Amino acid sequence: QVQLVESGGGLVQAGGSLRLSCAASGSVFSVNAMGWYRQAPGKQRELVAQITSGGSRNYADSVGGRFTISRDNAKNTVYLQMNSLKPEDTAVYYCNLKPVALGTALRGYWGQGTQVTVSS
Repeated sequence: QVQLVESGGGLVQAGGSLRLSCAASGSVFSVNAMGWYRQAPGKQRELVAQITSGGSRNYADSVGGRFTISRDNAKNTVYLQMNSLKPEDTAVYYCNLKPVALGTALRGYWGQGTQVTVSS
């Protein structure tokens, strides 16, 4: 079993910044992809950003240039630096961990979610 614990959500004004963190514990397999998905009310869960244990990154087009994903493999922790936040970034953000072979599929282990609210 793998446990994911997120932190760093909150309320921020448009144009502001937030940093999300997610620490994985338990039976964490070494070759993995860690990332962030988000789900706004009435919408499907979507990929925000993902990074593999080898350092390859994927970003949603809507966050490119504003968000940066990074990780500390020694700590099994992934970070999401969110800059120039917009009201449309408001959502519950979920940390995800899965085998690299699953790509960006909505599968694997999930955190409990952290709310990010951007006011206009």
